[in-house]
Amino acid sequence: MSVQALSGAGQQPDPAQIAERAGWSAPGVRVLVTGIMMLLAGIVLLVLGTSLGPSAAGPIALIWGGAVLFIAGYLALRGLTAVVAGEPRVVQLFGRYRGTVRAPGLHWVNPFARRRRLSVRLRNHETTLAKVNDADGNPIEIAAVVVWQVQDTAQATYSVDDYVKFVAIQAETAVRHIASSYPYDARGAENVLSLRDNADEITARLSAELANRVQAAGVEVVETRLTRLSYAAEIAGAMLRQQQASAVVGARSKIVEGAVGMVKMALERLDEENVVELDEERKAAMVSNLLVVLCSEQATQQVVNTGSLYS
Repeated sequence: MSVQALSGAGQQPDPAQIAERAGWSAPGVRVLVTGIMMLLAGIVLLVLGTSLGPSAAGPIALIWGGAVLFIAGYLALRGLTAVVAGEPRVVQLFGRYRGTVRAPGLHWVNPFARRRRLSVRLRNHETTLAKVNDADGNPIEIAAVVVWQVQDTAQATYSVDDYVKFVAIQAETAVRHIASSYPYDARGAENVLSLRDNADEITARLSAELANRVQAAGVEVVETRLTRLSYAAEIAGAMLRQQQASAVVGARSKIVEGAVGMVKMALERLDEENVVELDEERKAAMVSNLLVVLCSEQATQQVVNTGSLYS
């Protein structure tokens, strides 16, 4: 037999490979009643044994019997474990994982086993406000909230030192990585995911990445949401002016597009109904006047022409 086989014999598997399994337990109510009765019986025997004089028959036997019953009752009560819903107990005996008791109620396990309480309820973790450069190199401020819970109690206990701190650090890392992988704003580019315009897709990818990071700790990520997303203070003013300029240009484009359609419709209607015949120069003047009226931000001054258009 090789040295490696000898050294590996009797060793517990790698903690990272431990998976949760159901731990053995007995109904605790019966053990509770039995333990109390054994304690009372032991006390009674001890009192009788000590009250009898040395000349009485069997005082030592009574004392020994009472001591045994008292110790047995104590061990019976010591093995009782109350399990609350959402807080299972991880049973560990002499350093070895013996299973997890999840069913709520009063249970009895090995009195020498260590029973570690671990919550599997939903938890919220809000990351700190982080300043990160996005994919375009612009500094942004981002924060997220993560809803998670422990799925595998054995991995959460033995795979990592502190699973709560582990989840917090991995959440910070995942948020920073996602923020640096995408631009804050797509700026009209097609087929480009951005943090501001594609929040649902970004949070889905954040959840997938974080779930992959915390899988080793037996943790399940239920949901992630971005709670804060903005440009950093040093460039917020410049980016705001840029967004305002883009909005003005977009609005102007819509106004011009609508005005050109209205002018075209007016000329077509005048030509179809033979209201007036205009040459190219007069059409150009009419188009210019209509565009000024339709595209102007301020109210135009009305002027009534009482003369001829050709004078």
